[in-house]
Amino acid sequence: MHALLLGARGAVGTVIRRELEREGHTVTAASRTADGDTGVDLRGDLARLSRLAGTHDVVVNASGVERTEFVSAVGRTPLVDISATGAYLEALRAIAVAPVVLGAGLVPGLSTILAAALAALPGDEIDILVMLGTGEQHGPAAVAWTAGLIGTDVYRPPEGTTVPNLGETLRGSGPDGRVRRYLRADFPDHILLDEHGDRVIRSYLTLSSAPMTGALRIIGRMPVLRGALSRTPHIGAEFWHVIARNRRTDERREASGDGQSEATGRLAAFAAVRIAATPEATAVGAVTMADLITPDEAREVLTGRR
Repeated sequence: MHALLLGARGAVGTVIRRELEREGHTVTAASRTADGDTGVDLRGDLARLSRLAGTHDVVVNASGVERTEFVSAVGRTPLVDISATGAYLEALRAIAVAPVVLGAGLVPGLSTILAAALAALPGDEIDILVMLGTGEQHGPAAVAWTAGLIGTDVYRPPEGTTVPNLGETLRGSGPDGRVRRYLRADFPDHILLDEHGDRVIRSYLTLSSAPMTGALRIIGRMPVLRGALSRTPHIGAEFWHVIARNRRTDERREASGDGQSEATGRLAAFAAVRIAATPEATAVGAVTMADLITPDEAREVLTGRR
């Protein structure tokens, strides 16, 4: 397989490239600063991206740049996008003709897989509880996404009302049994899984450092402090977890590990291989990670057993 990787030098892109090359695949790293034919300005004219996509089996967007024009630029070549922005992913789904994998990462991605695997009845409430490690050196896109929560509302929340990010709190136990406070956050699984329209899906975020979670809640109430996030020291562990829980039955699907960039990269690389190797994929448009990967497969990918 020959993959075109956008954002290969980033925290996630580095992992994607390593994983694909480890399995014997060829990776073309495209970026604005690359030399020769692989130089692509993702914020400018996309003609060169179109030419490159036509000679590859799959395109993986780990750049953090969100442009719906990517869909037409890559043509019939499958596109894997790791974005976590609900409005953008919804727009991609609306125009996708060739295969597009939406939210190929940890959250959404792994969270999508776990939530879709829960047994549920109409009206059931599904909580997605996410802990991210504050000790990890996140890429600029991850920091920008978190900062973007501050002073904003959840995009198209299932309640049908205005829901501020980082306002509502929920207490829940993690895989280690420890009870933590989670803050309502705009992870887009309620958008990606809207075919399960009879479920109410809400997402919540906590950080591995309890004081950092408290600080995030305070900053959420004072948008003027948004810039402080980029200057915050990386205090705490790199441990993360993702839990999908049905409130009525208390059924849980969960996974955990160290390093969310590592986990996102491994899952995105596997999604790229899977979509490129699926013949029937050429007849479909947008799909989620839950359409491609089972919970057991995801755990094998994360632990390196696959």
